[in-house]
Amino acid sequence: MSTPNAPITQDLVTIPRKLPEGPINLVGLTREAMRDVLIEHGTPEKQAKMRVGQIWQWIYNWGVRDFDEMTNLSKTFRAELAENFVIAVPEVVNKQVSKDGTRKYLVRIAGGHEVEVVYIPEADRGTLCISSQVGCTLTCSFCHTGTQKLVRNLTAGEIIGQVMLARDDLGEWPEHGTRTYEARMLSNIVLMGMGEPLYNFENVRDAMKIAMDQEGIQLSRRRITLSTSGVVPEIHRTAQEIGCLLAVSFHATTDEVRDKLVPINKRWNIEALLEALRAYPKVSNSERITFEYVMLEGINDSVEDAHRLVKLLEGIPAKVNLIPFNEWPGAPYTRSSGNRIHRFADIIHDAGYSSPIRTPRGEDIFAACGQLKSATERERKSRKQIEADAGL
Repeated sequence: MSTPNAPITQDLVTIPRKLPEGPINLVGLTREAMRDVLIEHGTPEKQAKMRVGQIWQWIYNWGVRDFDEMTNLSKTFRAELAENFVIAVPEVVNKQVSKDGTRKYLVRIAGGHEVEVVYIPEADRGTLCISSQVGCTLTCSFCHTGTQKLVRNLTAGEIIGQVMLARDDLGEWPEHGTRTYEARMLSNIVLMGMGEPLYNFENVRDAMKIAMDQEGIQLSRRRITLSTSGVVPEIHRTAQEIGCLLAVSFHATTDEVRDKLVPINKRWNIEALLEALRAYPKVSNSERITFEYVMLEGINDSVEDAHRLVKLLEGIPAKVNLIPFNEWPGAPYTRSSGNRIHRFADIIHDAGYSSPIRTPRGEDIFAACGQLKSATERERKSRKQIEADAGL
């Protein structure tokens, strides 16, 4: 195991906001960064803060993508903006709608890469599951996304752009001149899509600050949940610099099992992870930490596992989301039986912890937890398998 202060390094690149030639995308820039680029392109320094506020509302409160529609800006300034900047979000390549109402978007970003985004409607909320990386480096053995190689980090613009394109599809931008939301269709964000958010910390942080900005999308920090597999050194930064709710992909009660299910455990084991989690609510003023626990037949679903989990949770304000395993072709595990899942849940509940059993959503369109993997990757793998079977 590495020490908790070990540096976080990955051989990754993030596509820069500004390409060598062409306009700068304003989506994803922090207020400070937007102010700087406006000044660099001729906006008087004394006017820059006001201009940022005006442009910010147009982009993030009303969803405007055309500078000509920003009617409280002069025509001259709008022309200058159009010459130097763009307002661009990722391209929706394909949308699928499940029989339960779940929507899955295949989204193309710079470089032709693809990620998946899922919108889950429920009676009391609408949750958008967004991605932070193309692929994933963690290779969790139960997760379909983990079978796709990591390509690169998403930019802040590509992360917040997923929220914006979902609001486009839901038709949820307010009318110009209004700022209130009566009943949001997209009320919650979970960073539980492709990738490990804490391996792309700065871009995730900047995107979530945009989502929480009260002159734009206006989501409270309690409406945003970041899920990590256990990048211990960045958990403290998350508390200080984002302050959203935290979820952890836990899935096992011994290091021996977790090493196999969640290989990052070999770097930061259960003890180190729990130590960081105990400090998180105190630093961030957060509510309970969610422990995600996928139920795998004969692997982590015994009565002994349930009692060990209760013991591990001591001192942590927690809830446990029990996730019936969402099977995918070639998966090395099977879903625990309903009886075993309910028995496990009862033990956790009797110990005083909330232990809801998650209802699988969007399974018919491969949008369920642990199933995200771009259609291109699935098709590519399928072709290779067909060729291998044919001896080509």
